[in-house]
Amino acid sequence: MTSNPAESVGAPRPLEGLVVVDASSTLPGAQVSQFLADCGAEVIMVEPPGGSTVRRLAGWPALLRGKKSITLDLRTDDGRDSLRGLLAGADVFVHTLRPGTAEGLGLTADRLAELYPRLVTAHITGWGSDSPWRDYKGWEGLVYAKTGAMWSKRQLTLRPGPAMVTAPYASWGASQAAIHGVLAALLEREESGLGQIVESDLVRGLGALEVYNWFYELVLHRYPGAFTPMDVAYDENGAPQAYLIYALLIAATEDGTWMQFAQTAPRLMQAWLAELGLAGELADEKWAGFPALPTAELREEWWTMMLERVKARTFDEWQETFERNKDVSAEIFRTPEDSLTHPQTVFEKRVHVLDQPGVGPVRQTSTLVHTNTGPVSELRPAPAVGADDEFLGALIQAAAARRATADPAGHAEPGRPLDGITVLEFGVMFAGPYGTTVLTDLGARVIHVETIDGDGIRSLVAFPEAGGAKVMQGKESLAVDITSPEGLAIVHRLVPTVDLVVQCFRGDAAERLGIGEATLKGINQDLVYLNAPGYGTTGPYAARPAYAPSIDAAAGLSATDGGGVHPPADLAETKLRAASLHAAGAVNCAQADGIAALAVGTGLLLGLYAKRRGIDLPGLTTTMLGSAQQSMMVVNTMYDGRPETMSVDEEFYGLHALYRLYPAADGWVFLAAPYEHEWAALVAALAPYADLGADERFASHELRRANDDALIEVLADVFARRGKIDWEKELTAQDVGCVEAVEENLEWAMQSDEFYNAGYSVTAVSPIFDEHRRLAPITRFSRSQTKADAGCTLGQHTTAILQSLGYDEAAIADLAERSVVGV
Repeated sequence: MTSNPAESVGAPRPLEGLVVVDASSTLPGAQVSQFLADCGAEVIMVEPPGGSTVRRLAGWPALLRGKKSITLDLRTDDGRDSLRGLLAGADVFVHTLRPGTAEGLGLTADRLAELYPRLVTAHITGWGSDSPWRDYKGWEGLVYAKTGAMWSKRQLTLRPGPAMVTAPYASWGASQAAIHGVLAALLEREESGLGQIVESDLVRGLGALEVYNWFYELVLHRYPGAFTPMDVAYDENGAPQAYLIYALLIAATEDGTWMQFAQTAPRLMQAWLAELGLAGELADEKWAGFPALPTAELREEWWTMMLERVKARTFDEWQETFERNKDVSAEIFRTPEDSLTHPQTVFEKRVHVLDQPGVGPVRQTSTLVHTNTGPVSELRPAPAVGADDEFLGALIQAAAARRATADPAGHAEPGRPLDGITVLEFGVMFAGPYGTTVLTDLGARVIHVETIDGDGIRSLVAFPEAGGAKVMQGKESLAVDITSPEGLAIVHRLVPTVDLVVQCFRGDAAERLGIGEATLKGINQDLVYLNAPGYGTTGPYAARPAYAPSIDAAAGLSATDGGGVHPPADLAETKLRAASLHAAGAVNCAQADGIAALAVGTGLLLGLYAKRRGIDLPGLTTTMLGSAQQSMMVVNTMYDGRPETMSVDEEFYGLHALYRLYPAADGWVFLAAPYEHEWAALVAALAPYADLGADERFASHELRRANDDALIEVLADVFARRGKIDWEKELTAQDVGCVEAVEENLEWAMQSDEFYNAGYSVTAVSPIFDEHRRLAPITRFSRSQTKADAGCTLGQHTTAILQSLGYDEAAIADLAERSVVGV
């Protein structure tokens, strides 16, 4: 049985009728087909005998829900023939084979186009098909190490060196990029009649999640000495050096509950200090310049006072405080599992319990996208391995019939898949707006509506436009005061010319501003309208501001990356854990803002594709909290007998001896060889340095786990003998997962010559930064094109947009003089 709300049964299924064949064996591939199945597609999962490796993941019942299961041995002719039979009538094929393996099986663009001209293939890899590292193992930890993410998050621990990153950020980025590509290619197929290969990878997917440090790093390196860099929040002794620590205070209550405060606006900070009884302290000259205090001693003293004031109350007392003082709020640091009890999650029915045969009740997140009726479709349990083997022949016959009745493949010039699509965007900062930025790379025109003073993200970095440069890429800026009648009239005149609208405001703010769904659809009934708030448009948290650190805490991302949220023993431990949790949830390279942004792109494309099929999705909604919880499905799915989720060790080296950071002679390497079948290759590769195969302590998987400390000691001695690049070259040549752990922040590493030459970043020309490097488009196509534009300045396109609406020069000048528009 299911706890799905009755009203969701019978809701529109936007992908009904699509047939998807999923032969993937990794998390991002499973996430792609899970989304497609959730939206109504028929997903036929092709598993090897014994089952997919996805079933080893704790979240498998949710990741595989709603699919069919066919077992095929693709190493045999019969298995490959059956796969070809299924693909003959499929709309989408998902796989995660390494590029060389895919090519060996004939899964190239040319061959697939010849055999299945209408098929859209999503190919998801660790490193991409045209990278010099294309044949490296695709473990997420390897990507985190090589891109610098482990260096960006080094303050997870106070020991020197990079730190293990645990949460599945890169898998989410790659899966969402693949979904964007699939939906865009299906839209393009409506015009051309042709399918194509869509590619995404963990590297670009991870790069999409960072917010604004890319251009911070660019400025620091382009103008050395012009700014004093501060890329870590705490100094080498663990004392705060970034003043945002006070606004984003992480503290524990008297009874040990960790809370993430977010008092970022001046008004909120003043209320926060008053609530703590510290506002009067600022009259003392000692604290002159607060929050930018000049010495480490003063910064730590103030920090200590705040921590002690929070600890003076219990969690229940703080809850009463939040009810009484609406200018003070905090999120609890929840585990991924506890996140599903969040009041807003419960209110929105974003947690369901399904009866999984052979397992029992399974608590899991609902669909990524919701509508007015709740989840976008009713959830169904995961299949047993080979549950549909008896229907293989019928499925192949159905595929042949579908192919026979399909429209003949057409011909098209290779344009961009979203050419001709216009998006009108109402949002600030990053979580919503970057979701449309990725669509500009696919050809969409995006009009970013911002205030006369500009989106606040533009001024987040102490260099003009550096904060907003990434989120403004490829967009047109319309600076207009929509709170004025004339400004609102301008927006309303734009609405008939656009296809998609996204609004990212809290609660019912869009309706109050006159840009709500009902109002705009009254002007243009063909609109696709997406709500993308932090928490929701209604509900107990709908009116609250949503900041990435708060959502990271609420969704369990911080607890996962930060090594847990146990009650601290004393003030010293409070300070140590606060620093770790800050690195887990507030470091820009990977957090909830980026996770939510990619979900916005997914929601818009789903709505557009459904609309093209005659399906309207009223109340279409993604939220920051819901998206973050969806990204954690692999660890927040709960049921009796669930496999234990491994945690990082106390010093943030890794999970165990075979998935871990090790010091090399000149830096660090990350080793990833956790599966039983990878042990033999590792033993052979390290044979010149250690006889692992002869050591009885390591003779089996179980013994290696039991003697993990001993294995770490042996491997640490081995890796210390050579340089990091030497190890990377030697071990990857023997198909062992091992890379250098780059000691540069991700945002700079990915625009370095090495990553630029590998294709992960590309050249763009900005009105502020001139020629520079930006992240390459995160989705690539075998036939369609993409583009990679730079950011825009405030109001850069206001005049042109107004002229297109019929405003003449005099009218525009008058509007500008009265501050209705900014030009």
